[in-house]
Amino acid sequence: MAAVRISSRSGLPSLLLYLGIGIAMGQDGFFDVKFNNAELTQVIGYAALVVILAEGGLGTKWKEIRPALPAAAVLSTVGVGVSVGVTASAAHYLVGLDWRQSLIIGAVVSSTDAAAVFSVLRKVPLPARVTGVLEAESGFNDAPVVILVVAFSTKGPVDSWYLLVGEIALELAIGAAMGLAVGWLGAFGLRRVALPASGLYPIAVMAIAVSAYAAGALVHGSGFLAVYLAAMILGNAKLPHWPATRGFADGLGWLAQIGMFVLLGLLVTPHDLYDDFWPAVIVGLVLTMVARPLEVFLSLVPFRMPWQEKVFMSWAGLRGAVPIILATIPMVSDVEGSTRIFNIVFVLVVVYTLIQGPTLPWMAKVLKIADDPAEAADLGIESAPLERLRGHLLSVAIPAKSRMHGVEVGELRLPAGAAVTLIVRDGKSFVPAPSTVLRRGDELLVVTTDPVRDAAEQRLRAVGEGGKLAGWLGATGSGGENLAGPHVAQDMAHALKAVKRLGRADGPRTHH
Repeated sequence: MAAVRISSRSGLPSLLLYLGIGIAMGQDGFFDVKFNNAELTQVIGYAALVVILAEGGLGTKWKEIRPALPAAAVLSTVGVGVSVGVTASAAHYLVGLDWRQSLIIGAVVSSTDAAAVFSVLRKVPLPARVTGVLEAESGFNDAPVVILVVAFSTKGPVDSWYLLVGEIALELAIGAAMGLAVGWLGAFGLRRVALPASGLYPIAVMAIAVSAYAAGALVHGSGFLAVYLAAMILGNAKLPHWPATRGFADGLGWLAQIGMFVLLGLLVTPHDLYDDFWPAVIVGLVLTMVARPLEVFLSLVPFRMPWQEKVFMSWAGLRGAVPIILATIPMVSDVEGSTRIFNIVFVLVVVYTLIQGPTLPWMAKVLKIADDPAEAADLGIESAPLERLRGHLLSVAIPAKSRMHGVEVGELRLPAGAAVTLIVRDGKSFVPAPSTVLRRGDELLVVTTDPVRDAAEQRLRAVGEGGKLAGWLGATGSGGENLAGPHVAQDMAHALKAVKRLGRADGPRTHH
């Protein structure tokens, strides 16, 4: 994971580092691996994109993205049309490509990449409106762009513009409906069905998200929009074992990006890029300095946003792996000049990511839209393992035959540094008092400091097997360890106090 650390420290998206690894392994590289299967690359790229969109949707906070949805929707539809038109015109008139090739390039590079944008903005606190629009745009604009690229790459005459608009609207509507339905049903089921193991919840969540893509594609809708919306619903549904699910999805997202970028690096032939370097720079310059700003400012006219935020969003339209994957579609369809299209897109993405990526934090400061970290920071409260706090959160379920039934919380006599903080009983949770009596079927949440974690777990096991007098009766935990020693003095003291109280209570009747 050295590449991950390097990318985070240098401000460069990890895209470039993994592309470099693939190029170094491929043709003209150190290992001279010859790989030219564009169809396999496209299939694997689509699969990786589904995982990346699912991970992005799971991490999207609804309260932040909801106000930005109208602006992002316009930017992902009308804005894409503006970008395609301007960029295609530049490719045709300035570079000399025919109109089909120009339209394909214009459509391919109109898709932004959230992973590339936010990998260099993790330490820059921006207004929620800006991050919400950028994040939603990157999740939404893949769908119409894919439809356009496929339409332009199909042999025969291209459909009229109004037919393309109608097709895009229909597929987006079907994809959105399927994504919302699958996401809602999946969240409903996971909240009410107890899986046999906690490790199954992350797998189930990702499986539901991928199923949304399959369902959307099956009914001729946008599978990419479906998977993003389904994952967003799941990510905001307060599902069980959410920290483990989020970590699992994050790891899968990284794995998908790494594999996809390395494969794309293998597919390219470096010595073929020389002739297409300057055409890519020209097209990229028009895209960055004309098409993207025009797209942002025209799309956001109905929305009241400061010009500084619009300028920043114009500069933050990074192109990542998605355009390179989409550039394989004309190669698979045998479009004339498809290899040159791929080379131009590849060079454009690498060159302008190198320029834009490291300068995004600087741009935010120059435009004075970077919030004060002290004001923008949230409380940082999360339901996650407590490594940074040197603590542990133990979840204890009391089975039907446990002798912990009938024991008061105070009678657990956990070591100093451990405490029962919450009890879940009959679907309701409450904070217990020392006199709260535990029952079969209860689930306890016990917080412990790191030094007493093992002792607390041993004590809980002992009480479960031996009841409240487990310590001085010599009960052992399930691991076979003798738990009498550490608790003998404490348990005997409590027993003696109980005897004394009984003696005082019975005094008048036993006095001679």
